[in-house]
Amino acid sequence: MTTMKRMLGLDVGARRTGVALSDPTGTLASPLTTLARLDDSQGFEAIMALAREHSVEAIVVGLPVSLDGELHGQGREVAAFIEQLRGVSPVPVAEWNEQFTTAEAERLLRQAGRKPSKDRGRVDAVAAAVILQDYLDAHRSSP
Repeated sequence: MTTMKRMLGLDVGARRTGVALSDPTGTLASPLTTLARLDDSQGFEAIMALAREHSVEAIVVGLPVSLDGELHGQGREVAAFIEQLRGVSPVPVAEWNEQFTTAEAERLLRQAGRKPSKDRGRVDAVAAAVILQDYLDAHRSSP
């Protein structure tokens, strides 16, 4: 079985970036925090600070691919963000299709008895955890 590593997951939005963290074995993703979208250099530094603080070995960024399989508006912006992040990150940066992750995050919060409309930042962090968990599950080797 391949050993996974601790990873950071990002759900990049226009106003906020949700952040999730995997456990040290790379098995389970949990919401960590939400960062306000600052200018990119400040945002990248905040992300790198979290990566250092948690000894992250890789970063997974949700890429909003449209239903037609193409990158439109927000998808193109996030793709550009990913390329810039790769340029400043000392750890590998992977992209992962994030279709439907916000809806899944809202469903999970409702299931937990919380109102997603009252806490958009929490939705973003949970969406980052959904992205990261999906990535971890897809890359876990069978025994």
